[in-house]
This record gives sequence, C-alpha cells and structure tokens, in this order.
Amino acid sequence: MKKILSMVAVLILAGTVFARENITIVGSSTVYPFTTVVAEKHGKNGFKTPIVESTGTGGGMKLFCAGLGHKHPDFTNASRAIKKSEIELCKSNGVNGIIEVIVGNDGIVFAQKAGLKKWNLTKKQLFLAMAEHGPKPTHWNQIDSSLPNQKIAIMAPPPTSGTRDAWNSLVMKSGCKEMGLYKKLGKKKCYSFREDGHVEEAGENDTLIVKRLDKDENLFGIFGFSFLDQNRDLIQPVTIENVEISLETIQSYEYPISRPLYFYAKKEHFDIIPGMREFMAEYTSEASMGEWGYLADQGLVPLAPQKLASVRSTVKNLKTLN
Repeated sequence: MKKILSMVAVLILAGTVFARENITIVGSSTVYPFTTVVAEKHGKNGFKTPIVESTGTGGGMKLFCAGLGHKHPDFTNASRAIKKSEIELCKSNGVNGIIEVIVGNDGIVFAQKAGLKKWNLTKKQLFLAMAEHGPKPTHWNQIDSSLPNQKIAIMAPPPTSGTRDAWNSLVMKSGCKEMGLYKKLGKKKCYSFREDGHVEEAGENDTLIVKRLDKDENLFGIFGFSFLDQNRDLIQPVTIENVEISLETIQSYEYPISRPLYFYAKKEHFDIIPGMREFMAEYTSEASMGEWGYLADQGLVPLAPQKLASVRSTVKNLKTLN
C-alpha cells in the first residue's frame, strides 16, 4: 500500500514539471541577502532566476513543510536549525526528503547609531533589560550604575524570526540562568520579552531597523552581522562581554552570540523543478562559500575548510535528515 501511495505521489509531482520553472525560496531575513546573490548568479548561468522571499525562519518552515508540488517552495532559509516539530509537520504533509545545508556562520549584533560612545554589555544585562519576568528597569543605569542614564529602547525580532530563536537560546537563557531564575521560571517565561514599550517587535525588515537606529541615539536593534557589515556608516555594534564582533570572533565562536546559518531543500522536488542541483552546487561552491567567496563580501562568515567539505558532500549525495 505504501509503495502504491509513493508512486501516486511521484505521478502527482511529475505533473508539475512544466507548471513552474523558477525555483522558489522562502525563510530567514538574515539568510535572504546571501541567497538573493546566489539566485542572481544562478539566473546568469542559463536558468530562470529563483524567486526569493523574506518570510522569517518560522514562517518559511510553515510554508516549506506544507506539502509537495509546484504550489510549495523548494528551499527555505533558516537562521537556526529546523525544529523536531517542524520535521514532524513536514512528514505529515509528505515532505520526507529534507536536506540540511549549513551556509556559513553569523553573529547576532546588538547595534546602535554610528559615532556614539561604544557600549560593552553582558548577556545578564541584556536579559535584565528585555525580560518580561524580571525587574523591568526603565533606564540602563538601573541595571548597572556604570551604564548611562538612558531610557531602555530596543527593537527586537518577532517570534517568527530565527534570529529571535537564536537570541533566546544564546542570550535570554544564559541571562536567566545567571540570575538563578531558569529553574523557577522555565524556558518559556525566560524567553518572554517585556511588553511595556521598552522592547518593540520590529518585524522582519532589517533595513528599516537600520534606518531607525540612524535617526535615534537612544535606540538599539538586533539583527545579523551582514546588515552591520553593509551599513557601518550608519550603525555600530555593542561589544558583548568584552568581545568585539568580527569575522574572526564569529568563526571561532569567541563572540558570545555566534551561530550557524542554514538552508533546507526538498529532495522530492529535484527531479521536477529545473536547476535545483545546479543552484545548490553554486551556493556551496568555493567561489560562493569559500574563504574568499563572493558571499564573504556580503558579510557571511565562511565555514572552516573541514566543515565546508562535509557540507559539499551532503549536497553532492543529496543526503537527507531522515
């Protein structure tokens, strides 16, 4: 019975061969600029240029896992690893061949307007500034007397963002544990942002965050390293626990808020959507993801050579998670 259903699924998918010639990609706003550059390169190699949408990691996973066929995306970008619940959602909708590709590394920036006196903050201080279940200080000097008497105002990523997930696991969890609150509050409460106006969910458009930071000296924003790298004339990073964010400190994970970035592909679509193999080959090529590749020019921190070799092996063999 399973074999018959599988054959039916293949026949249904085969009927979509001529329904769509463009690769479609959704997902993370952080990975979006890198994928867009690769998509443009792919379009110049004789294929239709892929359509790339910035939906946020969580939103992208929902779209990606909704099913097979031309109505559903082929790839999704992600600024954190796929969750077990998302794998189960994919499986429930027939998406069984999930290929995970680590694109490179990224550091999450806590940024302010360029040209101001630079700050140095700890994860504990960031937790205290942002936590719903905490003292809720109104000014930074209420957290630490060495900090300026400045109103706390932070633009944070929304719940659908992989950057939000990474920030929670790398900053909020750490700060909550340092305060001795994690066992008492639990993960959900430790990850909750305050809702009294001092922390604002800013949406998935990181470019708008940069523009707002440039106009407000009291405001801070949270986003991926590439947006800092491309806007250093407008914004500057806060030092985190005495470590400056840089390509080197991200790759070594010395920078305390470093993380890998991903994209995911549907193996079932490779034989029905033109150019998927070639797109993945371009994305993971030395010219793209290598130490001197064009994605490094966009702010992506390259993988170590051994890790990059492993990623290329996954792509070459279309190795799936399940």
